[in-house]
Amino acid sequence: MTNAEVQDYLYKQIPLSAAMEVKVDRMDSTGIELSAPLEPNINHRQTAFGGSLSAVATLAAWTLLHMRLQHESSPAQLVIQYGQMDYIAPARGSFVAKCANLEPKEWDRFLNGLTRKGRARIRLQVEVTSGILQVAKFEGEFVALTQC
Repeated sequence: MTNAEVQDYLYKQIPLSAAMEVKVDRMDSTGIELSAPLEPNINHRQTAFGGSLSAVATLAAWTLLHMRLQHESSPAQLVIQYGQMDYIAPARGSFVAKCANLEPKEWDRFLNGLTRKGRARIRLQVEVTSGILQVAKFEGEFVALTQC
């Protein structure tokens, strides 16, 4: 899928992404980058709302996993089980959530668990930046289930 097709999918399946004006900037073999402008995500301090930073970080990790599962023809229900967000600095402008692709060994372990047990769990990290400044970091544990 192209970046635009993935973005359309997110807008239809996760309407909050459209309201936040999330854009799929990059999705390739190295990972994914989602961005969002400040205006629809602004708080009373004229910086990005913490919930928006968390939502885009979670969405970046979920989208990376979802698209990889689709690519592998391994349909599964994918949900977040645990998430931790650390806020480092205020985002005073648009922000970007970057999630690196998994190491092949991690991905193989995840897929093997999904195939053998019908469920698998994996942790991903996301870096959130605004300009050149890292403003947050996220770690989430996601669960994939083949039988919904």
